[in-house]
Amino acid sequence: MPRDEREHRHGLDDTRDHLRRLFGSFVPQPVARRAVAVSVTTDADLYTVGDRIPITVEFRNRLPVPLTVRTPGKRLWGWTVDGELEASDEPRRRSSDGGNLAFSPRERKEITRTWDGRFKRVDDRTRWVPADPGEYEIGAFLAIDGDRPADSTTVRIE
Repeated sequence: MPRDEREHRHGLDDTRDHLRRLFGSFVPQPVARRAVAVSVTTDADLYTVGDRIPITVEFRNRLPVPLTVRTPGKRLWGWTVDGELEASDEPRRRSSDGGNLAFSPRERKEITRTWDGRFKRVDDRTRWVPADPGEYEIGAFLAIDGDRPADSTTVRIE
């Protein structure tokens, strides 16, 4: 699979680095989970209704050793708007297969996404509803159970 398709599918390069994964597996999961810092930023604090809002998410291994974080499902990370995954109320099924997110020592992984300023609403039909003027919290997280690394920022739409 070409590199751009791997990156597009999960938002991260899905290349298998067996040595990094092997050494990273020696770090206990509770330590590995706490070692990953998450930050989320936008390019501005104020937007107009209908603006596209670029979101930058960074995951950083704060340790000087490689580590691997195991996730309970295939989802490795996620972003939210006011707590709604990918600005949607669509029900999601969690896969039973776990995932792995491997980091080199002190590695930073950066992902960009764009929120189009709309919410996806799914009931008897699917529709896209523009966000009303107001404040919205944009968050990002590492997709693990329990106390997971996360961050958020607030934007205003006028």
